[in-house]
Amino acid sequence: MEIRPATALDVPVLFDLICALAEYEKLSHLVTGSADLLHHYLFGPEAFASALLAEVEGRAVGFALYFRNFSTFLTRPGIYLEDLFVLPEFRGRGIGKALLARVAQEAVAKGYGRLEWMVLDWNQPAIEFYRRMGAKQHPEWILNRVVGADLEALARLAEDPHRA
Repeated sequence: MEIRPATALDVPVLFDLICALAEYEKLSHLVTGSADLLHHYLFGPEAFASALLAEVEGRAVGFALYFRNFSTFLTRPGIYLEDLFVLPEFRGRGIGKALLARVAQEAVAKGYGRLEWMVLDWNQPAIEFYRRMGAKQHPEWILNRVVGADLEALARLAEDPHRA
């Protein structure tokens, strides 16, 4: 097994793994992005996120995609792990642990204050895995998300805050 930073040449296989993750989570209908957009935001002039690939015998079998965030309480950056995924047939070999450890290693090396991520409440194997890795769940925090037309409507409030 090898864990390495993804390169621009890896974007097609990385996007395939993202689609496999969406299928596993029964969320394929929400994948509206593309390999081109992924390339732009990982390697273009507006590079925003980073990715690691896990390979077994030269085959990409997992990935971690993450980006920097900031903690006002710690007054330090952190890393938000957007996705960690290993193909089902390769689970139980330490690949997920190795990916998570490499992201944590980067956070520590840069002096960041935290590493955080979300997990679906039904994904008990992932929840148990993360607990074994030392993660603490915070059920008192509720995820809020604004997308699509709702995001556009919220943005319009900046022009006329009395509209709401």
